[in-house]
This record gives sequence, structure tokens and C-alpha cells, in this order.
Amino acid sequence: MKPGGPAKDIDSYISDQPESIREQLEQLRHIILSAAPKSKEVISYGMPAFKMNSVLVYFAGYKNHIGFYPTGSGIKEFEDELGGYKYSKGAIQFPLDKKLPVGLIKKIVKFRLKQDQTKMQGVGRKTVKK
Repeated sequence: MKPGGPAKDIDSYISDQPESIREQLEQLRHIILSAAPKSKEVISYGMPAFKMNSVLVYFAGYKNHIGFYPTGSGIKEFEDELGGYKYSKGAIQFPLDKKLPVGLIKKIVKFRLKQDQTKMQGVGRKTVKK
């Protein structure tokens, strides 16, 4: 990150990253947008994030990998498909020397989008007692 502090938007976040990872970060951004085209790009916790009613996913660039953060539920739901990647309770590491798993990323984003929509359908509903 440049001395000016945290990035104000995703464009500046990506431009502040080493040239060697900018292309993959931009690719990841477009994969996420293709799966959730109505999502809003934001910076949250200093990282690029995509939001509908709540944040769907985050990502960040590192020296040897790109971190993808689909929350714990996104990891748990697709754990069987993450065997080739280093992952934890809330993060997946995509190594810089491998192509991004486009299909898997889209599935995870669509899953998180569905969760977000389901959660919002429940908000504001009141149960009427008889």
C-alpha cells in the first residue's frame, strides 16, 4: 500500500499492489462481478469486498498468493472442492503460480449471494401470534 493510507476503492487497491499480481486481482474482481453483477464494490477491513445487503466476499493480494474470503459458510459449503488449496475457517489461498479456479469462485459467490438474499427475506418479517 502507498504511504497515503488505505485504498479508497478497488481500483486504487489493485494499482497499489505489485505489478506481478495486479492481473490476477483484476481477473478475480471480474469473476466475482460476473457471478454477482448487481453487487457493490467496497473497501472493508482494508480489502476489496463485494456487497449486496451484507458483504458477500473479500479478497486481498499477498506476496505468494491471493486471499479469498467467502466467510466461514462459504468455506464449509465447498470444503470438498478445496483440496488443492490451502484454506482455513474463513479464507482460501490461491497461489500466484496457478490459474484462478473460475468455476469454483463463481459457485462460492453465487452461494453467498443466495445466503444474503435468504437472510434479507427474513428481516422485517414479524410472526403474528394468534
